[in-house]
Amino acid sequence: MPLLTLPISASRRATPRNLAIRLDLGGRPFDFLAGQYVLLGQPGADDRRPYSIASAPTEVAAAGELEFLIQVDEHGSPGPHLPSLAPGRCLAVEGPAGTFTLPAGLTDADFLFVAGGTGIAPIRSMLVQVLATGPGARVALVHAARSPEELSYADEFRALARQGRIRLVESVTREAPPGWQGVRGRIAAPHLAPLAVGARTLAFVCGPDSLVEEIPRVLAALGVSSTRTEQWAG
Repeated sequence: MPLLTLPISASRRATPRNLAIRLDLGGRPFDFLAGQYVLLGQPGADDRRPYSIASAPTEVAAAGELEFLIQVDEHGSPGPHLPSLAPGRCLAVEGPAGTFTLPAGLTDADFLFVAGGTGIAPIRSMLVQVLATGPGARVALVHAARSPEELSYADEFRALARQGRIRLVESVTREAPPGWQGVRGRIAAPHLAPLAVGARTLAFVCGPDSLVEEIPRVLAALGVSSTRTEQWAG
């Protein structure tokens, strides 16, 4: 796979446990499919680990930057395989790779995206790409995290829901304030049934093992015959 060294152009705290960083391509083209990942590490080191690209191909073509959602510990560190994620530092980028992608040529379909934790990164890439390239597509997103504060890109998705561009279900599995309007607990058939339209639905599921193992079975029982999955910790 191609190997690049790219500087961090921006870094922000997306949630208490995640940083959103952007890498500047410096005018280089970067061809990838929505949903794919790259390997990130320190320049010159062999230890590089997979991170899904959170930006859509249309966004990268326009802005010249790649965005990633990176889980960090309480000290803001992702681990010894990456240096400080401060703007100006450089990362080694190898890729892209991966088959968890949108089918080619589908612009008028029913898409159901289900994401947990940092699994929202490739899901966001696909969802934004569908909205940009498939004006006839119908899009629904089920977004789960431990608490409302850990729902990455929540403001963006809520804005899309208010605009009527997506249907959105948010779920928290541990902590929720008294005024929480979303789902409390694990995603189940009653939450998915209004969003699934049987064989016409193309479903994409990414997140922790429990989510990736359970949701396809629930969707199959609801008549959804096409579900693509990818396991992503966090």
